[in-house]
Amino acid sequence: MFLGHLALITAAIFAGAAFYINFAEQPARLSLDDRSLLAEWKPAYKRGYSMQATLAIAGFLLGVVSWWLTGRLAFAAGAVLMLANWPWTIFGILPTNKVLMATELADAGPHTRALLVKWNKLHAVRTGLAMCAVVAFLFAMS
Repeated sequence: MFLGHLALITAAIFAGAAFYINFAEQPARLSLDDRSLLAEWKPAYKRGYSMQATLAIAGFLLGVVSWWLTGRLAFAAGAVLMLANWPWTIFGILPTNKVLMATELADAGPHTRALLVKWNKLHAVRTGLAMCAVVAFLFAMS
């Protein structure tokens, strides 16, 4: 059951970080002017991506192994929810990310701000997936 606890902790860290981005960091950065908004988002996204990608894979693997060891389907469900962050990021969020990353700071304007508002809504799906994974892992451990 130790691996199940690790799966839960990993999902909770992912969910907490994603929630923080949606409800604290993004609203705070939206108070900046358009150029500063983009300038802050670019490095924050790069750092967050590597952290959350690693957590998503770790949560998936820990969930799968926990399911395999215990036979509890809720572990498999949590693992799938953690893994679902990858295709959502690639197909749902990446097109917006590419436009934002390609935008020069000097070209930032209302369109950039609108894309970053859209990005936050897209990122909220990741937050929801992770929160659902936490619930699944909690259920598996009860």
